[in-house]
Amino acid sequence: MNYESLIFDIDGTLWDSRALVAKGYNIQLKKEGLEHLSVTAEDLRPLFGKTMTEIADILFVSIPREDRYDLMNRCMESENVLLHADPCNMGYPAVRETMAELAKNHRLFIVSNSQCGYPELCMEKMGLTPYIQGHMCCGDTGTSKGKTIRTLMAKHGIENAVYIGDTQGDYEATVEAELPFIWCSFGFGNPEGYAAKIDTFEQLLNL
Repeated sequence: MNYESLIFDIDGTLWDSRALVAKGYNIQLKKEGLEHLSVTAEDLRPLFGKTMTEIADILFVSIPREDRYDLMNRCMESENVLLHADPCNMGYPAVRETMAELAKNHRLFIVSNSQCGYPELCMEKMGLTPYIQGHMCCGDTGTSKGKTIRTLMAKHGIENAVYIGDTQGDYEATVEAELPFIWCSFGFGNPEGYAAKIDTFEQLLNL
């Protein structure tokens, strides 16, 4: 496989932030007297890869639609505060070392379904900033992940690329973006299709 650019997902691909994300959400829910809506890391496993509104529709279905997205935004703000304060030692093994090696021959990018600021935080905490040439999230574009991928590609003049992720949503985004998909089987999902599979992050070097 020979691609000029590699575009990465974050959650389930670069790190596993479920425990800290759940903790951040629960801090906000407790603050608002909504402890009955508290979530666990395992609750989040099938939700990572979905958009923030889709996650809110599942987690906060008992909250009126006109209120639940505002609640989700407050939970994400609480999550961001916690992640900034925490060392975030939750990256998968050998990610930084593998990225450093890949950056010698490829341009590296990130596209996530996350809120604004999340890709930058991941890059900073994992020491990836020197290797990532651009990033974009659905919080930036307000569109689907597939469209966000295409927007990033247009911005950076990317013509030959592969997307690396872990969920069915990631696979569907690559179908929409018309890119091949590399599945990280160590992540959170079981996509119905992929061009290649890796069981550890450093196996990217073999591709």
